[in-house]
Amino acid sequence: AEEEAFHVHRVRMRGGADVPAMLAIRRIVRHGRFDVVNSHSGHDSLLAGIAGRTARTPLVVRTRHLALAITSVATYKWLPHKIVAVSEYVRQYLISAGVPAAMTATVHTGIEPLPEVAASTLRNELGLPDTAIVAGTVAILRIDKGHQDLIDAARPVLAARPDVHLVFAGDGPLYDKLKRSITDSGLATRVHLLGLRHDVANVLAGFDLFTLATRREALGTAYIEAMAAGLPVIGTAVGGVPEVIEDDVNGLLVPAQDRDALTAALLTMVDDPALRARMGKAGRALTASRFSVETMAAEMETLYRQGLLQRGTQ
Repeated sequence: AEEEAFHVHRVRMRGGADVPAMLAIRRIVRHGRFDVVNSHSGHDSLLAGIAGRTARTPLVVRTRHLALAITSVATYKWLPHKIVAVSEYVRQYLISAGVPAAMTATVHTGIEPLPEVAASTLRNELGLPDTAIVAGTVAILRIDKGHQDLIDAARPVLAARPDVHLVFAGDGPLYDKLKRSITDSGLATRVHLLGLRHDVANVLAGFDLFTLATRREALGTAYIEAMAAGLPVIGTAVGGVPEVIEDDVNGLLVPAQDRDALTAALLTMVDDPALRARMGKAGRALTASRFSVETMAAEMETLYRQGLLQRGTQ
């Protein structure tokens, strides 16, 4: 933010009951006479919410990014004036948990355009020929992202299609366990763990298709980034993912932890390059229109202005 010439204040928050941090935030918003305070997580929503309310900031907004159960409905009903959900799935969950519908709105997360990659270095790095078909994932390595589910579903595909490879980019608590599982299964030459990568655009450019067998997702930003790279996607019908992937349009949707359905989707995508091209083109167009930063920013600005009008402050 500082590189973009924004004025940044740093307040260290040691928890949701950090009174000195709350007072520091209140001083900042009072001095700046800000119209809006927008928080994004647990501790900051408590502290900034109290600070904004006691400083009489006209509009206090909380953005909900997670698909997890909320721990306190009161912090949603009484501190913010408005709540932004990153997917309609999350919004409907909040309403079902007792948050008034009139307080809520959905604004899908937008992404910056990925840098253009003339030629990916991924295949050379892994020693794969141009004829290889690479199904890839970019995600933190933890159980709810479904990496082991994907490996299990891909076994018959790898056995029947010798040119197919799985590539996982990302680090996390399951790295060592996954590496052992891949080695013990004799799949080390077909399933590749890249670890943490900062050249995500380069990695995605080396894939033929993107697949993530997630078990829980508020929206699915990883799918959106893959779509922006022109890739067809295979995803699970959980959380907000169906708001990103339209089945048989820009990708294929399967039930979570349904091995047979995921195997069938992989085979369908691997065996049909024309399908991959059609879905990749549709995904890129959808990202540019619905999931761009410009769209997200415009919708957030509209929400701020409407919220201020409703509160009689603009």
